[in-house]
Amino acid sequence: MSGRRIVVTSGKGGVGKTTTTANLGATLAKRGHRVILIDADIGLRNLDLVLGLEKRIVFDVVEVAEGRCQLRQALIKDKRFGDLLSILPAAQTRDKDAITEEQFANIVKQAAEIADYVFIDCPAGIEAGFRNAIAGADEAIVVTTPEVSAIRDADRVIGKVAEKNIPIRLIVNRLRPEMVRTGDMLSVEDVCEILSAELIGVVPDDEEVIDTTNRGEPIALDEANKLRVVYEKIARRLEGELVPFTNFDNQGFFGRLLGVLKAG
Repeated sequence: MSGRRIVVTSGKGGVGKTTTTANLGATLAKRGHRVILIDADIGLRNLDLVLGLEKRIVFDVVEVAEGRCQLRQALIKDKRFGDLLSILPAAQTRDKDAITEEQFANIVKQAAEIADYVFIDCPAGIEAGFRNAIAGADEAIVVTTPEVSAIRDADRVIGKVAEKNIPIRLIVNRLRPEMVRTGDMLSVEDVCEILSAELIGVVPDDEEVIDTTNRGEPIALDEANKLRVVYEKIARRLEGELVPFTNFDNQGFFGRLLGVLKAG
C-alpha cells in the first residue's frame, strides 16, 4: 500500500510552514510511522536547517529527477528517529524550473512506496514551485497565521488546491490567546469561517519554536517542551483519531498544557 502524500502550503511566506512540516513529520516518526519530508523550495532550501541535517547533504531532489542518483541515495536519515524519518533536500543552486511537475510527482510517488507519510514542504507563492509541490500530493495542509495578509494568501492557495480536488485541512499557527481575548487578533473560529476549511490544528505563538528551530532539534524530541502535545494532537488527528481541541480561555493555555503532560 502506498503512503499518504501531503503537501504543506501557505501562500504567504514566513507563517511557519517549514517548521510545521518538520515538527509534524518528527512527531509521526516518533509515533512509529515511516516518514519522508521533501523540500520543494528549489533555490531556497530550509528544511535541512530546521532539522539540523544541513551538513549531511550529498544529493538533492533535482539530481534525483535528472537521474544522477537514486532516491534512496539522496535521502538523509535523521538518526535520532532510527530509520523512521528521512528528508530529501531541495537544490540550493538551481532555479525553480529545474524540475517539472511530472518529475516531482514521480519522486513523491517513489517516496510513498517506502513511507507511510510523505510531506512536501511547499515554497511560498503560487508559481512553479507551488505547482510542482501540489502535483505529487493527494492531501493538503494549509498553514496560516491569524493575520489578514496571511489569511488572504491562504484563501487564494485553498482555491488553487481545490481545483485539483485535493482534500484540504487547516493549521492556525502562532495564535496569541490574550490578543484574541482583547480583540486584537482574529480568533480560530474567525479564520475557519473565512477560509471554510477543516481545522486540524492550532499552534500558539511561543519563543520555544524559534529556539528549537535554531538548534535544529524537533519539538518531538523534547519531553519537557510545552508545544510537544500540540503536535501530537495534530498527528493523532491525521491518523484518524478524534481529538478534542484545546479551549483557549482565561485559565492560561500553557498551564493546562502542562497539566495534560503530567497526566499523560
